[in-house]
Amino acid sequence: MSKSQLFDERTSQLMKVLVESYISNGQPVGSKALVESSGLKVSSATVRNVMADLERMGLIHAPHTSAGRIPTVQGYRLFVDSLLSVKQPDKQLLQQLASDINDTDEQAKILENAMDTLSGMTQMAGLVVLPKKELIALTQIEFIPLSNNRILAVLVQSDDEVQNRVLQLDHEFSPAQLQQMSNYLNTLLIGKSIKSVCQLLTNEMDNTRQQMDGMMRSAIQMASHAFAEHEEAEDDFMITGETNLMQYADNTDMERMRQLFEAFHEKQHILNLLKQVGDADGVQLFIGQESGYGPLEDCSVIAAPYQIEGQSMGVLGVIGPTRMAYDKVIPIVDLTAKLLTSALNHEN
Repeated sequence: MSKSQLFDERTSQLMKVLVESYISNGQPVGSKALVESSGLKVSSATVRNVMADLERMGLIHAPHTSAGRIPTVQGYRLFVDSLLSVKQPDKQLLQQLASDINDTDEQAKILENAMDTLSGMTQMAGLVVLPKKELIALTQIEFIPLSNNRILAVLVQSDDEVQNRVLQLDHEFSPAQLQQMSNYLNTLLIGKSIKSVCQLLTNEMDNTRQQMDGMMRSAIQMASHAFAEHEEAEDDFMITGETNLMQYADNTDMERMRQLFEAFHEKQHILNLLKQVGDADGVQLFIGQESGYGPLEDCSVIAAPYQIEGQSMGVLGVIGPTRMAYDKVIPIVDLTAKLLTSALNHEN
């Protein structure tokens, strides 16, 4: 049984109003203010008793010597999971989001537009985990002769990225031979993900070595070298609007803010967190210490996966203070991720 199920309607209402009040003005909430805001016909003494119970449950606490109370991480989690009334974006906002995301046909620009739009609308740091490189499809491979037994391998991907690799060969191939190799590999590999291409090349070498003629064997070897770097490629993310977070910090938070900005630069811990979102369905929240990462202890991360051809390819979201308007931010993140998915699949 959840904590919210242990509450009566009055306690739930007081907890909900306390969290909403603190999110709205950033000030600890006292019993008198809570009576006035809740609309309940109860005395301040009754409210103080309820607040004492909530504090014993670890849902609220008193900062410093203040007489008021503010939510803990557990309190925010209860609020989001059980007490939150989500506000769906209006039609005008939906049209604006769609327009901002879809003003280009380039995948990289679509991703950037979604991130910028999300950051601008929430006034928080917007981020997007770039498509998983190993899941991006190959659309073309070409071999171009250079001097001294070298060739240029040109790999065109479905995300519009073109990778060039210079390969050193044991002997020279004619342009006609290289074109024959390219044709063979295009027939074999086009439309397959980079991850499956690397595995397919390995299997081709292992399983059909005896049946291959010299030209096919050379083509497979050259392609294997060209794709070798992809196997070690790491995920990455872009972030924008970091300075938006400065408006939520006071002078006592500057060291924490510095650590947060360093985390944005270092990336790996945040990427590890966001990978959990990519493996889940729908919007995911990490509130304060739930992230398990020190620099994010005063922050909430709200993120959702986006898909290409039904497969999760990356994550879109925001990082902001724990004292954020969850009722507005959650649906905006959800909607932006869905519009991004639509834009990327239309583009494909």
